Amino acid sequence: MDNSTTDPTGLLDKQALAEATAQSMFVRDAATRSLGMAIVAMGPGTSQLTMRVRPDMLNGHQTCHGGFIFALADSAFAFACNSHNRNTVASGCSIDYLAPGRANDLLTAHAMEQSRSGRTGVYDVTVTNQEGTRIALFRGKSYQISGEVIAGVAIPAPPAAA
Repeated sequence: MDNSTTDPTGLLDKQALAEATAQSMFVRDAATRSLGMAIVAMGPGTSQLTMRVRPDMLNGHQTCHGGFIFALADSAFAFACNSHNRNTVASGCSIDYLAPGRANDLLTAHAMEQSRSGRTGVYDVTVTNQEGTRIALFRGKSYQISGEVIAGVAIPAPPAAA
């Protein structure tokens, strides 16, 4: 590993770690890639992904099928909750649809860590279109499982729940 991205303890700084875990996950995430999603920003506990609404993503009302909006929000959630290099999965999530996505819209999902303690976390994702209109609000609950996204590289675990 390139030592220019490490601190004196040999650990990646938190921003570099978030970016490295995103790159590692994205390469292995065929679902996210197949939907044309792109990572536009990463940070510790946060991510921003985009997805262009294609004609094959439209439902019978000629609006973006909710499942595709959910998939975008869920991917942003996954990248945010794994940004600490701890293998983390969803334990539950919900979504509220606020406005329709339309053909050729560029949807952006911004995920933000709200809480992370012990093995669990809570993340909120806002999905907007290119005009800034809120399309959906998503809340994901995460659970940390064993292992690391990038083996052998880690930062300290979060404090245990009180």
